[in-house]
Amino acid sequence: IDVALIYNKKVFTPSRSLTYELKLYHPSPPFNRIYTRDQLLVSGYLDGERVHLIINHWPSRSGGAAASSYKRMKAAKLNRRIIDSLFSEEPYAKIITMGDLNDDPVNKSVKEGLKTRKRRKGLGIGQLYNPMEELYKSGLGTLAWRDGWNLFDQMIVSSELAKDDYSSYRLYRAGIYNKSYLVTPGGKYKGYPFRSFSNGGFTGGYSDHFPVYLYLIKRVDEANGP
Repeated sequence: IDVALIYNKKVFTPSRSLTYELKLYHPSPPFNRIYTRDQLLVSGYLDGERVHLIINHWPSRSGGAAASSYKRMKAAKLNRRIIDSLFSEEPYAKIITMGDLNDDPVNKSVKEGLKTRKRRKGLGIGQLYNPMEELYKSGLGTLAWRDGWNLFDQMIVSSELAKDDYSSYRLYRAGIYNKSYLVTPGGKYKGYPFRSFSNGGFTGGYSDHFPVYLYLIKRVDEANGP
């Protein structure tokens, strides 16, 4: 399954796209290759402003969270290298890295591999702000497992998008889209995301993950328009 970006061509114009292969190997002999998803970088213009979007789906927790953690750490380090390469070209780059990371905002792959920060204030050039961490620590999640919530689906922004100067597009807030029609209405999994398939059949649902979103806003000059 490959990752992809769906965009509205009325507001976003891509200028380049690159894929980055994540090379993984089993840690013990015969060290066979583990195939997983590439990471997709799409650079372009959002309403005329230069932005960079990185689309991810990191390796799963199959075999256990601890035993598989090295895979997601490698994914995080690849992602960070992509981000650092963008910063080397544009120190004030507006970057959003997003996707199903198969780890929570507080896990090592995110905190140490990607080097994200929980707090928006005081960010320096080249740093990343993760607005999903506060949501996670407040008890929210995007998927449920054994009556506990995880927040694997994340959108993380560069410091330039986290500034409070709204003369150009900046982050207003992040959220989890968990409206009632996306929630399983009854049965064993009541309250969980309303998944599309269960027990080999179509349920009429949408996904076993809730979507996440960001609001990007900028100040409007009433005399001249946006």
